[in-house]
Order: sequence, then structure tokens, then C-alpha cells
Amino acid sequence: MGALGRLEEHVMRRCREELGEKALWWRGEWWSRGAFLGLADQCTVQLERNGFSPGQRLGLLLPNSPLFLALSLATWRLGGAVIPLNIQAGFSAIQKALRFSDVFSTVLPQGMESLAERLVNAGIPAATMPLEGPLSEMPRREGADMGNATAVIFFTSGTTGVPKAVPVSHANILDNVTASMAHVQDLREGEIMTNVLPNFHALGFTVCGVLPLVMGLSQVLMPSFMPAEGTLDAILRADASILVGVPTLIALLLAAVGRRGEPLRQIRLLVSGGDRFPTKLDRRCQELLGVGALEGYGLTETSPVVSVNRSMEERKLGTVGTCLSGYSVQIRDEAGNVLPQGGEGILWLKGPSVTEGYFLAPQLSAARFDQGWFNTGDVVFMDEAGYLSILDRASDAIIVGGFNVYPQDVESVLLEHPGVRECAVVGVPHSVSGEVVKAYVIPSQGVSVEARELIAYCKEHLAHYKVPRKIDIVDELPRSGIGKILKRELRYW
Repeated sequence: MGALGRLEEHVMRRCREELGEKALWWRGEWWSRGAFLGLADQCTVQLERNGFSPGQRLGLLLPNSPLFLALSLATWRLGGAVIPLNIQAGFSAIQKALRFSDVFSTVLPQGMESLAERLVNAGIPAATMPLEGPLSEMPRREGADMGNATAVIFFTSGTTGVPKAVPVSHANILDNVTASMAHVQDLREGEIMTNVLPNFHALGFTVCGVLPLVMGLSQVLMPSFMPAEGTLDAILRADASILVGVPTLIALLLAAVGRRGEPLRQIRLLVSGGDRFPTKLDRRCQELLGVGALEGYGLTETSPVVSVNRSMEERKLGTVGTCLSGYSVQIRDEAGNVLPQGGEGILWLKGPSVTEGYFLAPQLSAARFDQGWFNTGDVVFMDEAGYLSILDRASDAIIVGGFNVYPQDVESVLLEHPGVRECAVVGVPHSVSGEVVKAYVIPSQGVSVEARELIAYCKEHLAHYKVPRKIDIVDELPRSGIGKILKRELRYW
């Protein structure tokens, strides 16, 4: 497992040494580390009674909650891995991910009994539980033993829109949280962090959920950011001092602070990731929060933090800061040749935070990993002081409020509609969410179709953030000499 050990060893040691210290603020009350450990103990015993064994995987279709974190700890103690998924991703996507990862069972929140029943009818064991616990008996199946090194498997999407499963090990996450703690100057023990980013994403899971448990911070645990007034109220009541978010979340929180009528001055450290952070939003942060943002950058495959500005004094606005210790960095051209200092090119990374490859996907792994080096697919520039600027994405990914949307996912749904002959999907700028999805549709011959009909169709088949905000019905699309649709031109139509 390596010198750093396993996650459950660090979390349990911290809890046992600090039984009375604050661990989780949940629905108006603080849970001590001892109380959290008690729930984790109960989950561990119940999972073992249910037959969970080393090398198996537990599906978590849960919002941020005490049960989510306690089940993660319990699963690790028993030598297994967790599969956190977005419950709003749609039944088809959820079913495929759970089946692909060969889960032992799946836990959902109370109130989602109909979805649990659909999963059971599809042959996937599932049960609902209270978000505060306890864990009770659940249906299960004997999943294959895939070893105990993996802590969590995240499902993300590739540049083609094909879902990928990213196995992140205990060593990967421990390296990332310890390096992040050392890198960001105001990230210190005893601080109170907000955990409002969804924990089915690597940033929310690792930085907001696991880091506080391992490194001695408390966390304000919110099942959802919305409504923003609820999150603002929790920050005030729990006296949170650290906010980690994406630009969309931060913008919505600032709007809530503005409606409140007085600045929020208790936030000492504001970190933004997931998308470019606008300069005008930073000015608004300083006005209403009294602090600017430290912009950072990461990927699921890097567990996830790659770089971040270390402090307000050292930050370079418009950059994502310097890389965490442990990373080796290369800037390469599209042919894979390493470029000299000052060149713009694709970022390649190597280090103990980087996963070894994709889960059960050797061809995908071979396309992105080369002798330990990982191709991020992002075009960057690094200055002489080591500050990274993200210039573009090598893929066509659209980032909506910190969530990646891949055009092919949306296009495949639109093309299933009988009124659509051809379509192309791009991202267009939006003042709140950074980007929104826009589609251009050529209707089927002899068929009359309206944009609102297609948007309603997408709402039935896609997660809400993937649904196009606008659809233009057109007669033709811009194409290259070989007939390829020129999406770069569509972005300016």
C-alpha cells in the first residue's frame, strides 16, 4: 500500500485521538468525531453481516451526508471500494455504471424506493437508508474480488463522451490530500470547511469530504447547495471559514449574500476549481466576502488536485497556480514531443496522485497513459515561475457549472428523436454557469419540429445540466472539405 498507508487508518486514528472534536455539522447540529466513528462502526458490522468481503464494491447513490462518509470508511475497513454516482444521471446511465462495476449492493436515500425497486428488478441489489443511518439489512450479490488497493471508482466521460471508470487508490488520495494541505497556506487544522460540492465528483469527495477527516478539519455537510440561502445560513450558523466551490456555486452564493444586505466576512479561504474563474467574479468576492479566490485545477485521474494558487499574496489571477509537490510535468505537442520552456501544448503529468489507468479498459488506458505519464488533454502554458494557465480543452467538452457535458451524449439523444436528421452541440458562454449547452438541428425530411419539443424530449432523457438551453433549427451546418461539422464555427453563429 505504500508509506502513506490506507485511508481508514488515518481517519480512524484521528477520530479516536479526538473523540470530542467537531467532525460534521449536519442539519443544525455538530457531530463529534466519536459520534461519526460510532456510525462508521455500525455500518462496518452490518456490511460484514450482509456478507461484504475484501475486494468488493459498494454503490452509493447518496447525497452528501453522514451515511455517505460513514459507508466509505466502513467499506475501506473491510477492504472494499465505493462507487459514488449521481442519482440524477438517469436510470440508464446509473444501471450501466453499477452493472459495469459489478457492485455488491447499492445504497440510496429514503424516499427513493421506486428507483431502488427498478434497480432490483434489473438484477442490481439496492436498498434505501436514512441519511443519518443506521445501515440495515440489504439485498446483495457476490461481486468479483478485484483487490483492496482501490478506494473509490469515479465515473466520468471521455473526450468522445464514452463513460470511463477511474479507480483511485488509497495511496493516490492520501498523497493528494497531504500535498494539498501542505501547498495551500491557509488550509490548516482546526478550520471549518464547507462540503457542498457533490461527493460523487472527485473534487467534492476528496477535498471537501476526505481531506477534513484525514487532516483534522471540521466540515459543514450539505446534501445540496441549493437553495443558496440554505447554504449561506449553514455557513453562518456553523461559522465555516473555508469555501471550496466552482464558479457557478460561488456566483449563486454571492447573489444570496447580496440579497441578505450585508457582507459575509467569516470566510478566510476561498478556493475555486472545475472551470475558469472570471476576473469580474473575483472582484465581487472581495466586495462581499472580503477575500478573493484561489483558482485551482484538477482532474478525476489525478485524485483530483493538480495545481492551485498557494495564497492571496502569491496568487496570479487568471492562472491555476503552481503544481502540488510530487508531480512531474511535461508540455508536449500533439505528436507527443516534449516542448521547451515557454511553449504552449498539452499537459502531461506523472506522480503518486495519478491513477494507473482506467477500470477494466486497457484500450482507453493505452490511449491516455504512457509509461506512468498521463495525458490530461488540456492545452496549457507554464510561466518561468511555474504558474499554469489553461488555454483550452483538447476535447470539445462543455463545462456547465463545473459539470462536464460531452456533445456526443446530447447529440445521441437528439438523434433518437424522429424529427432530427442531423445535429451538432456546442457550449456557449453564460454569465452564471460559465457555459450552457446549445444545439443546432437539421430536421428530418418532410418533418416539422420545434425547438421546445426537442428541449422537452431532452429533459426526459438527460441530466438537467446536459439539456440544451437553446436549439436552433437550421437548413445546413458548416463543414470542412471532408464533410466534418466545424463546431468551432458554430460557437460564433
